[in-house]
Amino acid sequence: MSTQIQAGSSPRSEDEYLGVGASFGYGFQHVLTMYGGIIAPPLIVGGAAGLSGGEQALLVACCLFIGGLATVLQSFGIPFFGSQLPLVQGTSFASVATMTAIVTGNGGIQAVFGAVMVSAFIGFLIAPFFARIIRFFPPVVTGVVITTIGLSLFPTAGEWIMGGADVAASGDSSTIVKSVCLAGITLLIILLLSKVGSAAVSRLSILVGIVLGTVVATLLGMADFSDVGQGAVFAFPQPFAFGLPTFDLASIVSMTIVMLVILTETTADVLAVGQIVGSRVDRRRIGDGLRADMAASFAAPVFNGFTQSAFAQNVGLVAITGVKSRFVVTCGGVIMLVLGLLPVLGRVVAAVPPPVLGGAGIVLFGTVAASGIRTLSTVEYEGTSNLIIVSASLGVGLLPVVKPDIYSGFPSWFETIFHSGISSAAVVAVLLNLLFNELKLGNPPAGESSVFASAPPRFVPIEALEQLRGRLHEGDVVRDGKIVDASGVEVPCVTASGQVVESPVIDPPTQTSNERT
Repeated sequence: MSTQIQAGSSPRSEDEYLGVGASFGYGFQHVLTMYGGIIAPPLIVGGAAGLSGGEQALLVACCLFIGGLATVLQSFGIPFFGSQLPLVQGTSFASVATMTAIVTGNGGIQAVFGAVMVSAFIGFLIAPFFARIIRFFPPVVTGVVITTIGLSLFPTAGEWIMGGADVAASGDSSTIVKSVCLAGITLLIILLLSKVGSAAVSRLSILVGIVLGTVVATLLGMADFSDVGQGAVFAFPQPFAFGLPTFDLASIVSMTIVMLVILTETTADVLAVGQIVGSRVDRRRIGDGLRADMAASFAAPVFNGFTQSAFAQNVGLVAITGVKSRFVVTCGGVIMLVLGLLPVLGRVVAAVPPPVLGGAGIVLFGTVAASGIRTLSTVEYEGTSNLIIVSASLGVGLLPVVKPDIYSGFPSWFETIFHSGISSAAVVAVLLNLLFNELKLGNPPAGESSVFASAPPRFVPIEALEQLRGRLHEGDVVRDGKIVDASGVEVPCVTASGQVVESPVIDPPTQTSNERT
C-alpha cells in the first residue's frame, strides 16, 4: 500500500512511498536502464589508460558504488544537499573525452582524479549562481532542452540496436540484422505489455521487456553469460587504489570547463524531471541538487570514481512509467551500492545484450523528446519571437548529434562545450531567450513582428461544429464574450442535466464583437 510522506506544508507527488517490494522492483528497473551507461565510461577511460582487465573491473565496481551513493544523496537528500527528485546519478559521459585526453597525455589516471576533485570543488562554489538562473529557463527554454535530451540519446540507442559499438563499427551485416530484429522483438514486447489493463504490469513493462528480451536472446544464442563467474564475488572499493591524485593545471582547467557543462545539464535534468512529476522547482531546490552533484563528484576519486551527473535516460523512465516516487530511485541507488560491492551481480546485469537495451531505449528516449514537445506546446508563439528561439536552438543542439565531428577543428574548450547537443541547445536557447524576450531594445513594435512571429493558421475542429449543429441559428453572434441571437437576447447555457448556468466568456485572442459563430 502506498503512502504519501509530507514534505513541508503540502504533499508532493515525488514523496509517495510505494512500499519496500514495489520500490525495489521499480528501482531495479532504473538500474537496468542506466547500467550500460554507467559502466561504459570506466571501461573507455581504463582502456585508454592501459589498465588490465582486473583493474578495469575495479573501476566499474567503484563507479557503481559511488553512483549509488550519489543517487541516494540526490533523491533522498539531506539539508542543503539533494533535489529530492527521482534523479539517478552516475558517471557523466560529458567528461569521457577530456579524461581520455588526460590519461593518454603525461598525467595518467591519477591526474584525472586530481582534476575531477579540484573542478568539482570549483563547481560546488559556483553552484549557488546556477541556482539563481531559473528565471532564464521559461518553457521555451526547458522545452527545447528536454526535447534535445531525448533526441540526442537516439544515437546511443541506435548503436545498441546494432549490437554495440564493436559490432556497429565492424559492419558485420549478418550480426547487425539479427541484432536489429532482437531489438524489434524487445520493443514489441514492451508495447504489448504497456497495453495490458493491469497498471502494475504496464509500469513494469520496461523491466519485463528487458528480461524477456534477454531470454529470447539466450534462446537465439545472442547472450553470453560466460564472464559471470569470472572475478571476485565481493569487493569493497579500496580508497585511492590507483595511488594518490596528482594535480596538473592544464588538466584542471579542461575539467573545469567540463564541470560547467555538467552543471548546465544537471540544471536542465532537474527542471525536466520537475516538469514530469508536476512538482515546483525553485532556485533553492536546483542549488541543493547541484551541491549534491558536486559533492559526489568531489568524493568520487577517493573511491576511484569520476564525475557524477543525472542520467537523462532515467528521466524518460519516470515519464513513461508514471512512477514519480523519489524513494523508488533511492532504492535503485541502494541496488547500485550492492552491485558495487558484489561485482558478480553486476556481471549478470552486464550480460544483457545491447540490442535488448536498444529496443527499450527507443521508448525511453522517445518519451523524453515527447515530454519536451508537450512543454513547447504550452509556449505562446503568436506575436512573439519564440518560434525562432525554438527552431535555432533545436538546430544547433542537433548538429553534434547528426554530425559528431562538426566541431573537431575548434579549440578544445569550445568543442568540450558544444560537442554535447544538450549543453549547446541549452546555451543557445538561454542566449536567444535573453536577446528576444528579456532585452526589449530593438524588438519590432506591436503589430509589426517578424515572419517567425506569425501565428499558425486558425481552424475549428469539425467535432466542435458537430456538437453545435442545430443549436445555433442564423444571426447568432458573439458580443462582449457572450452568445446572443439576432435580436440581441443572450442565448442561455445549460448543463447535461438541463440546469441553466451562467454563460462562459468566449474570448479568443483575435475575436471581435461582431464575429459570427
